[in-house]
Amino acid sequence: MTGDFLKDLEQRNLVQQISTPELAGVLQTRRVAGYIGFDPTADSLHVGSLMHLVNLMRFQQAGHRPIGVIGGGTGLIGDPSGKENERSLLTRAQLELNLAGIRQQVARFLDLGDDGAVLVDNADWLCQLNLVEFLRDIGKHFSVNQMVVRDSVRTRLETREQGLSYTEFSYMLLQAYDFLALYDRYDCILQMGGSDQWGNILSGADLIRRLRGVEAYGLTTPLLTKPDGSKFGKSEEGNIWLDSRRTSPYRFYQFWLNADDQGAGQYLRTFTLLPVSQIEEVNRAHAAEPAKRGAQRLLAEEITRMVHGAAALARAQRATEILFSPEADFHQLSALELDEAFQGAPTTRLEPAVLGTPAAGLVAVLADTNLYPSRGQARKDLPNGSVSVNNLTVRDATAVLGQSDLLPGGFVILRRGKKHYHVLRFARE
Repeated sequence: MTGDFLKDLEQRNLVQQISTPELAGVLQTRRVAGYIGFDPTADSLHVGSLMHLVNLMRFQQAGHRPIGVIGGGTGLIGDPSGKENERSLLTRAQLELNLAGIRQQVARFLDLGDDGAVLVDNADWLCQLNLVEFLRDIGKHFSVNQMVVRDSVRTRLETREQGLSYTEFSYMLLQAYDFLALYDRYDCILQMGGSDQWGNILSGADLIRRLRGVEAYGLTTPLLTKPDGSKFGKSEEGNIWLDSRRTSPYRFYQFWLNADDQGAGQYLRTFTLLPVSQIEEVNRAHAAEPAKRGAQRLLAEEITRMVHGAAALARAQRATEILFSPEADFHQLSALELDEAFQGAPTTRLEPAVLGTPAAGLVAVLADTNLYPSRGQARKDLPNGSVSVNNLTVRDATAVLGQSDLLPGGFVILRRGKKHYHVLRFARE
């Protein structure tokens, strides 16, 4: 083996549970096939799944064979783990869209090939099962008494208003069967996942022992939370996605750049492939001079490059440098940089023909975009200097937007105060 995978995870504080201590020796003496499953609840993964993708990369770099399993079969059922309510079942059409998006994302992180990483859809075997044969051959190995004490089941059973449907109750049988199917197809003896999957992982390992007489293993990582204990992976605008159409590279970069000091050090261990020794050195330098935000800058750079590539990272860094300079000239930004930087901001599309006309009067536009509740309030407030157009303060209540105000791509960026933006887009469809 080219590296000690388990030791590396331990140094990064990424080991929560191991099914047996013997796993360490197995990983050091033979090439192991191991898998992580990804639930297709959306057409993109978010940063909460990024740790598992990076762990598959680490697994492959250590000389092992990673398997990414896309849950096209279990996605039709829904995992009850960590859920207070039953999920709305996906239509097959939506599921296919989700599978296509996630399949493309997972493939970017792995070196696929004849003897390399494997990317599979568990619908390939789950959707071929015969119900009676499955219940006879697989279901008999599961004790309902043990299943109902699992956290994912017990919590829902104790919530009488919601309960737990048989559909969701069957999820752990299907995930256990995934492990068995992967053993039969790829000699897979390791399943990895978040600590909320511990019970499901043990069920799969036990099923392999019962039916194949082979030792299989489980390894879980801690559930990701922010230093304050809140859910990781959300910003004020919502989830931080890996798909640039949902979360632009600029917003993605800003998410990591804005990590707090306590979180940044651990995120470097969790989400990057940087050596632990280098991360410790960076954290020491950061502790000595936190104002420089060296840990956050390295974190944002490494992860944005990994997920979106060098070109997207360069755009995000350039946009950050310009947008956060005191006298930023927005005209220096390209149409793509502006589009990425203001993704998610309230936007109004207008015809270029209105430029220079009363319809493009600044007072009228400020009211029409709801930056101000009325034209009268906007007219009264403008002389105070609280309004900017393309980062230039405008105090003239008679100002009219014209061709000279257009940024690349037909953008005009309005701002009231420090945080309230509205994007005008003067471009024909």
